[in-house]
Amino acid sequence: MIKYTLKCDQDHSFDSWFQSADAFDKLVGGGHLSCALCGSSDVSKSLMTPKVRPARNAVQTTDQDQSKALSVPQNEAETALSEMRQQVEANSDYVGTDFTKTARDMHLGDAPERSIYGTANAEQAKALIDDGVPVIPLPFVPKAKAN
Repeated sequence: MIKYTLKCDQDHSFDSWFQSADAFDKLVGGGHLSCALCGSSDVSKSLMTPKVRPARNAVQTTDQDQSKALSVPQNEAETALSEMRQQVEANSDYVGTDFTKTARDMHLGDAPERSIYGTANAEQAKALIDDGVPVIPLPFVPKAKAN
């Protein structure tokens, strides 16, 4: 695996992992790589600095290291997504894999209505939509399934 810092033609910068340098070249060549922020497919490698591991006895964490942590939003889009996730989690019940059944039961009046979120595969989501059940995909994985 190799991690590249990428840049689009709109000057957005983001990181991504690839199986190999050849895999990156194939994805770019096939037009299968796009900017995580604006969707532009004009993406190229950006200048990267090597990450050198400090000596085992050296324990140094800088403010810059903390600001680059994956748990810290790196741009406005990530901040908005993080805020959306917090709102959903604070104001809804997580029903996990029971989402399809719970949503359908609420729609049919067999269960009290409330805000819920959970997981459903594409087939289940399509069936809910076809049945008139109001659902919307969330742009994040629930924490219960996050690594």
